[in-house]
Parts: sequence; structure tokens; C-alpha cells
Amino acid sequence: MADIKAETAAVLFDMDGTLVDSDRAVERSWLSWGEEYGVDGPAAYEMAHGAPSLTTVRKLLAHLDEEEMLRASVRQLELQYDDLADVVAAPGTDELLAVLAHRGLPWAVVTSADARLAKARLGAAGITPPVLVTTDDVAAGKPDPAGYLRAAELLGVAPANCLVVEDAEVGLQAARAAGARTAALRDLDGDVRLKSLFDLAKLLG
Repeated sequence: MADIKAETAAVLFDMDGTLVDSDRAVERSWLSWGEEYGVDGPAAYEMAHGAPSLTTVRKLLAHLDEEEMLRASVRQLELQYDDLADVVAAPGTDELLAVLAHRGLPWAVVTSADARLAKARLGAAGITPPVLVTTDDVAAGKPDPAGYLRAAELLGVAPANCLVVEDAEVGLQAARAAGARTAALRDLDGDVRLKSLFDLAKLLG
């Protein structure tokens, strides 16, 4: 634990389920989309956790041609853009960001959402990241490490000195592939296991 604090020069956050509590909005969008496209909405929601929408759409609608698949992916995102009613900052977010500010640790958000959705959800949660990397900024989404590598580059910090905070296995895979240390939520396995962001605020404080 002490090594994590001493060796962390920057913190890279996933967005949904990590910094932002958007679970209900995400679930509603996949349930509605599933009804429209005749697929199992709850299964789609579970499959989609932490990954770009298009990745999940490709798996579920593999029989469609590329144009139809892209249209289905756009529709899935459309269902998410305006559903912000109960999107809030995750518990411990304010306390953790205050610790980072006090220590002068740079931070970024790396998300499987596109820029429009990321800015909408972060705005609804009252969070303004100094650096934001979305699926619009990289060629491949999680579990590819491109997003985390890009964020580390923009912050000017070596990936090995970054701590990635994630709540999805595909995100943890991306972080490990980038060479970063990991802090895992939702009982997942990381270098540090967190029950909430309050835990990380205490650890880094």
C-alpha cells in the first residue's frame, strides 16, 4: 500500500461506475436498445460493462453488415446521451479529487464513451477533468491500452507511474497492458482493492 502512494505520479480514472454513478442510465439504455433490436437487454448490459458500445453491438448483431451495425451502435449511444436524470458523482469522488489537488497529482479520465456522452455525464456529475480521453481519441477501445497510454502521454507521466482506477475487467486488462498499476472496484482483482473511492482518498492522502 505504501509503495502505491509513493510511486503514484498520476491517477487515471475510468468514468462510468468509477468516477460517475451512471449504472441505472446505462442499464436503461441497453434494455431499450435490446427491445428495439430483438436481443436480450440484460445480457447486453452485462456484456457491455466497461467496453465501447460498438464492441458489444458487433458481438450481438454479428449478422448485420457494417453500415447496419454502425447505425445500431449510433442508436445505442443516442439512448444514452440525454438520459442524465440520476447521473451523479460516485461516493468519495469529491474527497479523492481534493486529495489529488492538495498533493498536486495530475489526473485524467479514460472512458469507453464517446466525447459527447463523456462530457454530458461528467457535466451532470459536476466533474471537470484536466484531461479526457474518449473513444474518439484512440483507434481501439478497452481492453486495448491505447486510451491509458494516451492519457499518460498527455499528462507527461510514464505509464508505470500511473495508477488506473477501474470497475470493469476489460479496463483492468487495458491498464495492465499499458504497464500501469491498478486500483480495482466491485471486488475485482487489482494491485489495490477498493470498496469505494473513499478508500483511495485515504490511501493517497
